[in-house]
Amino acid sequence: MRLNPAAIVYLGLAAIGLVGTAYFNVTGFTGLSGNFFAAWFANPAVSSLSVDLLVSASAASIFIILEGSRLGMKWPWLYVLGSFVTAVAFTLPLFLAMRERHLSADSGGRLDSAD
Repeated sequence: MRLNPAAIVYLGLAAIGLVGTAYFNVTGFTGLSGNFFAAWFANPAVSSLSVDLLVSASAASIFIILEGSRLGMKWPWLYVLGSFVTAVAFTLPLFLAMRERHLSADSGGRLDSAD
């Protein structure tokens, strides 16, 4: 099955999200930069980004589970679980790519326009 352009873009973003966060996650958890979770609220700027991420990740998790279930996708909760191990910057675009693939398969490969 061919991937539509949106799925390809989402997969590219997922790759960037995985690689872009992996280094900092590994560095943070190995203790090279102090306490990983305490650093989330080290100053007002970082605290703002942390709250932004937590709220966005919560909304994304709800969307992934509800939308995945609505579409009959297998194991949508696995994307949410994966975000705790990797990053939402990886799992959300990966889910969106798989959602595009699922929708494309359901439509027989046709891309219906939104009217």
